Amino acid sequence: MDVPRYERLWLWFGIVTLLIFLVVTGVMAFSMDIHPANGMHKTAAPEQVLATAPFDQPGVYPLGNNEYEVVMVAQAFRFLPETPTVPVGATVHFRVTSPDVVHGIAIPQTNVNMMVVPGHVTDFTYTFKEPGEYLLLCNEYCGVGHHVMMGKLLVQ
Repeated sequence: MDVPRYERLWLWFGIVTLLIFLVVTGVMAFSMDIHPANGMHKTAAPEQVLATAPFDQPGVYPLGNNEYEVVMVAQAFRFLPETPTVPVGATVHFRVTSPDVVHGIAIPQTNVNMMVVPGHVTDFTYTFKEPGEYLLLCNEYCGVGHHVMMGKLLVQ
C-alpha cells in the first residue's frame, strides 16, 4: 500500500499520542488510585422510584450522633415527606430523586439548592444552625402546578 510520507507521519503521531494517553490514564487509575468523581452514577429507574429503597419510605432517618438523612421524593407538585423535621445543629444529608419530571429544591436563606432529575439521586449536606420553619421551594419549572409546589422543613 502506497501511503504518502506525511500521512504516515501523522498516523504514527496519532498512534504514539494515543499510547501515551492510555499509559498515563492507566498509571493514574491503577497505581495512583485516581478516578473520576461518581456523584451522578447513583440512579433509580424513574418508573420504579416509589418502589425502590430508600425512596419507597421517604422520611428522616438518624445516621449517627447528631447526623440525619432526609430521604425525599419530588413529584407532581409536592414533596414527600411534606414536612420533615430535624434537630437544630444536626448535619442533614438530603437524598432526593424524582419519578416524573425535573424539579428543584431550594431553601431560601440557605445554600441548599438542588436539581432533581428523574431517576438520578441527588445528595446534598447542610447543617441548620438556627431553629425555625424553612420553606422548600421547587425552583425548576415542572408543569402547570409548579407555582404550588412547596413544602416545609421544621428545625427544632
